[in-house]
Amino acid sequence: MTTSTLSTIPPYATMLGFTRYVSRTGPAKATFVGGLRRQRERRSGFNPHGQLVKALKTDIAFRTGGSYLAGVVGLVKDRWQPLYSTLRTGAQEYLTSLGDPEKVSLAQTRDAIATVGPLAVKINPHFGLRFEDGHREAVRLHFDEAPPSAEALTAMLHLMARHMDQILPNAEPVLVDVRRGVTHRLDTAAQPAHIEAWLAGEAAAFTSMWGTTAA
Repeated sequence: MTTSTLSTIPPYATMLGFTRYVSRTGPAKATFVGGLRRQRERRSGFNPHGQLVKALKTDIAFRTGGSYLAGVVGLVKDRWQPLYSTLRTGAQEYLTSLGDPEKVSLAQTRDAIATVGPLAVKINPHFGLRFEDGHREAVRLHFDEAPPSAEALTAMLHLMARHMDQILPNAEPVLVDVRRGVTHRLDTAAQPAHIEAWLAGEAAAFTSMWGTTAA
């Protein structure tokens, strides 16, 4: 692939990639953007958490209280079993926190493309929930060893809220830290205009670094 071809690849990030980027500081930001660009060029990427997400959604859909989560470790390759053993406990805690299984069901979500400054960001929750009282939630799962940073939480929940009309109308954005079984929600004291200005600046820097890594 030639340099001229590389330079035509537009800057782009998933919500996960962009929020991981805003959590970094100094030279680590440029290194991270360069890695994202190389993945895009190679069309590479692997999601090791797919079976766990599927098991959690199945337990919610069929109201089975965690029986699918209980068996998911045996469904993955040996190399992934320690990871799944760690994640399963927190996922079960989250499932239990939803309350009576008869009063919650899955809701269909849609992805959205956000324009953040000059950058296109794909907003992609893992699933939606509909509760018996009419309350809805659009849920994104966090699997990393470290808890989500304050910056990542702010960015992710704000971007989901900003595009909720497309994702799942009238729903609340939620980020679940799976390893710790902790649910995070929007800070009601946050000022959206300030968050927008901050994200636009981060996106502009991301876009500049994206172009630099192609040089």
